[in-house]
Amino acid sequence: MGKIIQVFTTLPTEEEAEKLALGILKEKLGSCVQKLGPLRSFYWWKGKIEKEKEWLLIIKTTEEKFSLLEKFIKKNHPYEIPEIISVPVLQGNPDYLKWLEEELS
Repeated sequence: MGKIIQVFTTLPTEEEAEKLALGILKEKLGSCVQKLGPLRSFYWWKGKIEKEKEWLLIIKTTEEKFSLLEKFIKKNHPYEIPEIISVPVLQGNPDYLKWLEEELS
């Protein structure tokens, strides 16, 4: 089994989050995408603190798909510099992890 990862990205509107999530699934770059929000993000941008409402996508995929997923997000994301962060899944239900991987093949 390959290494499963979760990838996080945020979007400014619910509609854009859903559009990106569905595109990721259609391209088989993720086997499951969860949308959370709205949430409030506080961050530095161009020398000042910003406060924005955003929607968070959590994308289940594999390390092998990460570079293609990253390119897809950058191409289809409205932000100048989108958040694209991956974290490894160290443990999990073996049946669920197997399903995640099978859906990407």
